[in-house]
Amino acid sequence: MFFPLVRALGLAAVALVCFATLPARAELVWTPGSGWSIEGGVLSGLIGDEANNALELMNRARAAEERGNIGTAIKNYDRVSKRYVNSVYGPEAVYRLARLRLSNRQYFKAFDAFQIIVSRYPNSPRFNEVVGEQYRIASALMDGARNRTWGWLPGFRNRDQAIRYFEQIIVNAPYSDYAPLALMNVARAHQRLGNDIEAIDALDRMINFYPQSILAPDAYLKLAETHASLVDGPAYDQASTREAITYFEDFIILFPSDDKVAAAERGLGSMKEVLAESKMTIAEFYFYRRSNFRAARVFYNEAITAFPDSAVAERARAELAKIDAAEAERAARAEQSGGATRKKFLGLF
Repeated sequence: MFFPLVRALGLAAVALVCFATLPARAELVWTPGSGWSIEGGVLSGLIGDEANNALELMNRARAAEERGNIGTAIKNYDRVSKRYVNSVYGPEAVYRLARLRLSNRQYFKAFDAFQIIVSRYPNSPRFNEVVGEQYRIASALMDGARNRTWGWLPGFRNRDQAIRYFEQIIVNAPYSDYAPLALMNVARAHQRLGNDIEAIDALDRMINFYPQSILAPDAYLKLAETHASLVDGPAYDQASTREAITYFEDFIILFPSDDKVAAAERGLGSMKEVLAESKMTIAEFYFYRRSNFRAARVFYNEAITAFPDSAVAERARAELAKIDAAEAERAARAEQSGGATRKKFLGLF
């Protein structure tokens, strides 16, 4: 008993050594005549009946796919993806399932199937391709494509779902070329939905996380324009005006050769004018309503500082001259009044 056991263990060890010297990755190859076969590796991840059943389902699914019987193909690939998760057949089944769902315009189910590959098989050689397909699904939905239930019943347009998908792509592949593109599309989708604050958040993440991206100039300019769109006029809070000025200035400084610099300069001038007018509004209140020359002078000067070479600044300078005249008149009246009081006081004695 001892020697046969030793011999068996020896043979097993030799077999393990042989397997270890072969490529670790097993790949599936389809040929119309013989079906699926494993190449580049030695194991399917299954043994016995399970291996035979998985292979039979895969062959049945691909044969149905080739015949154009998409429903049957989907059903069989789905069975493999759920029953034989850790086998060599699992990633291929999920991938082909996703592609068939996409061909049926079942965008939601296709995206979810691609997501299974990303999360369950992150080392898949198709990883970049899968992320690219997810990006295309999100883009289609944002542009108005309708998901089809059961592969034929069109649903409603769903741009909120597109936003969620773009955000998922950023999580899936934060260092890929798709991430900054996804953020720009998140911003664009939110703007189309009227969600300006969410759009600003996406653009802010874009310039902070991907400052070297070729999309950075557009992000800066969009940030400025979006803040500018929130400005209600000189009589209201100027926080958005200041933010718009900051991003217009950043764009002009950082990208002086960009062909949109002229548009940024126009936007910057418009925002500076609004800010200067807001200072004028406050200054006029103190000057004409409260006769508070000191406070009025402060805000007229701030109007000049906000936009020095402008018509608003010229008006502010003219108003400052009026303040000077009013202060001189007030001082003269005070002097005159003080002199009269002294004369009256002295006249009593």
